[in-house]
Amino acid sequence: MNIEIGRGKSARRAYGIDEIALVPGQRTLDPSLADTGWQIGGIDREIPIIASAMDGVVDVRMAVLLSELGAMGVLNLEGIYTRYTDPQPILERIASVGNHEFVSLMQQLYAEPIKPELIEQRIKEIKAAGGIAAVSTTPAGASKYGSIVAAAGADMFFVQATVVSTAFLSPESITSLDLTQFCQEMPIPVILGNCVTYEVALNLMKTGAAGILVGIGPGAACTSRGVLGVGVPQATAVADCAAARDDYYRETGKYVSVIADGGLITGGDICKCIACGADGVMIGSPFARAAEAPGRGFHWGMATPSPVLPRGTRIRVGTTGTLEQILRGPAQLDDGTHNLQGALKTSMGTLGAKDIKEMQQVEVVIAPSLLTEGKVYQKAQQLGMGK
Repeated sequence: MNIEIGRGKSARRAYGIDEIALVPGQRTLDPSLADTGWQIGGIDREIPIIASAMDGVVDVRMAVLLSELGAMGVLNLEGIYTRYTDPQPILERIASVGNHEFVSLMQQLYAEPIKPELIEQRIKEIKAAGGIAAVSTTPAGASKYGSIVAAAGADMFFVQATVVSTAFLSPESITSLDLTQFCQEMPIPVILGNCVTYEVALNLMKTGAAGILVGIGPGAACTSRGVLGVGVPQATAVADCAAARDDYYRETGKYVSVIADGGLITGGDICKCIACGADGVMIGSPFARAAEAPGRGFHWGMATPSPVLPRGTRIRVGTTGTLEQILRGPAQLDDGTHNLQGALKTSMGTLGAKDIKEMQQVEVVIAPSLLTEGKVYQKAQQLGMGK
């Protein structure tokens, strides 16, 4: 139902993940029986969690470790790992600079040209160590480097921007990326994003994409919503795009994975996104807190180093445990940021969902007080859900 916000302008109510809750049904099951497995681009994974293509989150080592643990990480091919042969001194500078100098430093560091030979090298390093080589570029980067990525033997290609659509108007001097042609010509699965509406999601699926990313601006280090005023809260965005997936599957028989990307911090956030229809999630800041993460306790967005309009910042997330503790446990924290797979399996058991498909069908209610009801002491003492 639309709400009138003024004469001649109405709006649809949209909901964020913090505003909903999941309702137990008539059946429960032991969490050990819950199957969290999923498939994207023909690749089977035990855990439906992907680490974001951000320089403080995924490097070659993290991509390999995530693969070994049953998840997956995406390497940013337009970041420091393809600009510098040895990225370690660069990461040290990013971690050591003050907040006021940060943006200018990032613009300086990311002005270094991308080196095509490093694209090939990083992909081969991941493959040689037994990891899944999932990589990401902007649409412009896909045009430049798509053939290099394919020749290097990457397993999956993510084409990401703040908004990706099939109807893009560009100046006559610039040839925009033909997404349909790109998906057809690439010998590996292509994931497209980001989007937040039914119509755009459906159009992206028609290009031949193996998956779509859903989310504009909810990320912990993203400032797009403040800079541009653009975005749709994740619960509504995921549900709308999942509806497009289901309609497309009924029409064509082709299933396109929907990945909720951004704004997810705890196991509960992940559970609620899947209940809204996501097949998997992409997260950044929770993994940036891993001891093995390259960011040294910091996290920054892909659009942070923009030379003209930065739409991200650097946040201090600290280091709270190993990657295995964060992903598979055992948890050492009480706030839902450790053992994300365990949280998902326990939630599925509580809700009686045997697999991801059943989890997508659980009842959801609007619950704006979900995270505050009865939590006065936790909030006052900054414990658990009050942190």
